[in-house]
Amino acid sequence: MTKQWRYRGFDAAAIQHLAKTAGVETVVAQLLFQRGITDPGFIQTFLEPKFSELREPNLLPNMEPASQRIYRAVQDRTPIVIYGDYDADGMCGTAILYNCLKMLRADVQYFIPNRLEDSYGLSCEALSKLHQRGRRLVISVDCGIGSVAEAAHCRELGLDLIVTDHHTIGEVLPDAAAIVHPALPDFGYPFHGLCGGGVAFKLAWALCQLDSQDKRVTPAHRQFLLESTCIAAIATVADVVPLVDENRIIVRSALKLLLQHAPLGLKALMERAKLHTKSSLGAEDIAFTLAPRLNAAGRLGQAQLGVELLTTQDPDRAKALAEYLDRLNSDRESLERSVTLAATKQIKEQFDVENDPALVVHGAGWHLGVIGVVAGRLAEKFHRPVVVVGLDPLGQKPGTGSARSAGVVNLYEAFQDCREHLVSCGGHAAAAGLKIQEHCIPSFRAALLEAVASRLGGSRPNPTLEIDAEVTLKQISSLSLVQRIERLAPFGASNPRPIFVANQVQLTEPAKTMGNGDRHFQARFVQHGTAIRAIAFGQSEWVETINQHSGFIDIAFRPSINEFGGNHRVELQVMDWRRSPSSIPAPHVLDRSNVSSLT
Repeated sequence: MTKQWRYRGFDAAAIQHLAKTAGVETVVAQLLFQRGITDPGFIQTFLEPKFSELREPNLLPNMEPASQRIYRAVQDRTPIVIYGDYDADGMCGTAILYNCLKMLRADVQYFIPNRLEDSYGLSCEALSKLHQRGRRLVISVDCGIGSVAEAAHCRELGLDLIVTDHHTIGEVLPDAAAIVHPALPDFGYPFHGLCGGGVAFKLAWALCQLDSQDKRVTPAHRQFLLESTCIAAIATVADVVPLVDENRIIVRSALKLLLQHAPLGLKALMERAKLHTKSSLGAEDIAFTLAPRLNAAGRLGQAQLGVELLTTQDPDRAKALAEYLDRLNSDRESLERSVTLAATKQIKEQFDVENDPALVVHGAGWHLGVIGVVAGRLAEKFHRPVVVVGLDPLGQKPGTGSARSAGVVNLYEAFQDCREHLVSCGGHAAAAGLKIQEHCIPSFRAALLEAVASRLGGSRPNPTLEIDAEVTLKQISSLSLVQRIERLAPFGASNPRPIFVANQVQLTEPAKTMGNGDRHFQARFVQHGTAIRAIAFGQSEWVETINQHSGFIDIAFRPSINEFGGNHRVELQVMDWRRSPSSIPAPHVLDRSNVSSLT
């Protein structure tokens, strides 16, 4: 769909004042101003967050009773099981708690459901089996807040249950020994954005304090927490939670630690992915290199191997697991491409892409491990909620669906309006999952379209691109300028990498495809004698169209620093392009006086 380019607000006088009072460069002040960060006293905290600024773990709701119950179980040798989720967040949180409890010499095991065979979250059947195996304390990680029936089943079995989670809280809470959740009502915890791994990290920190008998932990516990920070950062970026507040501190701290303090298995994974040669890492290295490899294990029904990678102390095993997860990720990419092609074909042939406010596609045998990724890609492509349902080829089980909202509506609420057509559903505003009988798909599709349309109030969602400023290629090719922009990193949810526009550029040579399967776009653009390399992920279809255009074009892009062979250079990640309508400049232009002083 054609995107609308919308320039962020601009106030030259206010930006200059902010730069002076906060003591930052004008370009940094402009980007902060456009993100609503205008308190000079807060800016240095934002730009240079310190680990010591994390809130004490016992401030989290119910952390004190939860940690004390677990520590008592450690001392009494009560058999403990950590019940984690099968995504990267759940794997990371499970690994953090397992490493912690093993360090404390607890009798502990972990259990991760199989994504392809088991339902999401706690299940009565799995809990019964764990009880039969002698486990007496269950700690959930990244799941459990909606497990009301399962919590009651634990009571019947005589299992103590401690829930740690961050997902949407329902009307009824599970009857557990303790619930640790940042958004529990009536507790007033100031930040609700922690992921499951972040909550698990806080719990492990509280246990370390109990074992150290002091808020200041022992050197051994400190080393453990440094390694755990690296794992918690993987979870935070992988789960796409807001990279602000405590999440920003965790990720920013971990990016400084990863190359030196990552646990053994994570180091092996970084070596396999060739990240160990870089002088520094960014959140994108986690998002596009490490997290997909962990998630591949969960998506293909082998999440336990992801946890093993993050907990093993055997170098040979760590290397073997890293290599295997790398192969799984290649398999996942192949499956994802296949389902994406089939789903896209179905959308174009069977639905009104221009007018349907949501899309529901289904197919027999579509791999359940990749339908969530496919839903995300299609939601971004068509800018509307997309539900992708994989049906049982034998027709014996309900179909499993995964949905993404594209930021258009709250999926959790929309699904509540459609529950009568579903076997089950759950999730949150941006992503949700469901179980559905095949014959109910048409009625569910109709109900979902109505639910989304009613929330949109008759309007049509138009994809927009938030532009920070217009620049020239000469300006943005300045390494020092982009290094100053990088002060706002880590970039991610709620703190996106800035997007700039360069008007009236041309190709230096025909654009080409790149990458496995030729799925990506690459080109060199020139403007007033300055040429720069540009790429666009998943946009191979641009090649033919852009090569056929002989005139000037405008490009919207994110600048980044590419490191190769010890050399650093600026390159552009193109987000969108269009034929140049005129030579009239955009209304909000990056302060050129500041740029010239930097280059």
